[in-house]
Amino acid sequence: QVQLVESGGGLVQAGGSLRLSCAASGRTFSRYAMGWFRQAPGKEREFVAAISTSGGSTEYADSVKGRFTISRDDAKNTVYLQMNSLKPEDTAVYYCAADSIWDRGARTAKDDYARWGQGTQVTVSP
Repeated sequence: QVQLVESGGGLVQAGGSLRLSCAASGRTFSRYAMGWFRQAPGKEREFVAAISTSGGSTEYADSVKGRFTISRDDAKNTVYLQMNSLKPEDTAVYYCAADSIWDRGARTAKDDYARWGQGTQVTVSP
């Protein structure tokens, strides 16, 4: 039932930063664990980061640990992905997603997610 809209993507040079936002319109946003995934041309969609309900736990792909931070603001029905020290290999379309079941911990498998946003393009130049 939750509807998701990503924003904040763009073009940035290597070493720069971007902050992605995912705005949700559902009435029960706070009950869903949320995740970020990305897909580069010719590659499979891959897990990036996830956060539990209430923000109590997080998970990150090894490739982004120490550089990316996921957070949520339930009062604003929004989840964020702060991306620092960006690399060209981070170039992809980034998608946010909502868990299929209420009140779970951070999920890393895309099959755990029931609702997806439209994606936002992130391009990192060398």
